[in-house]
Amino acid sequence: MTSLSVSGLYKSFDEDEVLTGVDVHVPAGSHTAILGPSGSGKTTLLRVVAGFERADAGQVTLGDKVVDGPDAFVPPERRRIGYVPQEGSLFPHLNVEKNVGFGLPRSARRGETVRELLEMVGLAGLGRRYPHELSGGQQQRVALARALAVGPAVVLLDEPFTSLDASMRASVRADVFRVLRDAGTTAVLVTHDQDEALSMADQVAVLHRGRISQLAAPHDLYARPADADVASFVGEANLVPGVMEGAWVRTALGLLPLAGPAPAPSGADVVVLVRPEQVELARYWAGEGGLLSGRVVEFEYFGHDAVVRVAPEAEQPGGPIVVRTAGGAAWVPGAHVGLRAKGPVVAWATAASSTSR
Repeated sequence: MTSLSVSGLYKSFDEDEVLTGVDVHVPAGSHTAILGPSGSGKTTLLRVVAGFERADAGQVTLGDKVVDGPDAFVPPERRRIGYVPQEGSLFPHLNVEKNVGFGLPRSARRGETVRELLEMVGLAGLGRRYPHELSGGQQQRVALARALAVGPAVVLLDEPFTSLDASMRASVRADVFRVLRDAGTTAVLVTHDQDEALSMADQVAVLHRGRISQLAAPHDLYARPADADVASFVGEANLVPGVMEGAWVRTALGLLPLAGPAPAPSGADVVVLVRPEQVELARYWAGEGGLLSGRVVEFEYFGHDAVVRVAPEAEQPGGPIVVRTAGGAAWVPGAHVGLRAKGPVVAWATAASSTSR
């Protein structure tokens, strides 16, 4: 098992600054997801770690060895890094066995190593097939087996499941990470899929504008995002105004306890994160206290649950409130409903309250 560390990493292409001081540590044997929107620098970061690009500044360390830094550069073929690209990039003229064994010494290409790898990734008996005879999920398993064949210290996965349909993506993703965990391989997954990052990784790094905005375990990232931008990117978020009252915050959705230290003194204005599953939805009748009155504007049914968007009747910033409920009876657009939330919640001081402190 080998750890991976990136510190103070900068990379530009001409005048375009892509990475502007990335810091991230991946413990040996763990799995880290780099999560970010298109154009945030995810693939560039992976290519620098792999050695396909050289950093302009900063350092990449595998274990205790610097592989990219001001005074060191180890070429990609000597880094013992496995790389799984988006489309698998298999050689169409080689069968599965030869694709998997391509990076091995000639003497090992026909031995037990390749057959054991194919069995590990669930492709036993398919070694003589060619890439065009495989499904998309099978091709990605071949790409993983090829990456593992060289006994890598770290495996890098560059959005390898995006071309698969939803049902296949979930099963292939689970299989791939099971193989990586069984092999004890340190892995870094680049993705823009929040569900993928939260469900598969031991820790998630949110990459935004060339820097890591937050690095945390999936639960902590979702429950305690560093700021409103991270909150909005990682899952759906209701960002509602509030006023501090000690360890509580008063909002249109009720008086809610804070999940951590108060971000501002009592009486200060704050922005409050309320996740859709924290909002309770009820039929509204006049005079019932503690409910925010609104009208259903959209209902999306997914079977196991549903998402309801409600426009509050009293004007407030942020647009409709998003509610996630258990699947069941439909909430008809136009229906008069009441909303309340349950805590704990995360809040951040507004610019005005920060200035006044």
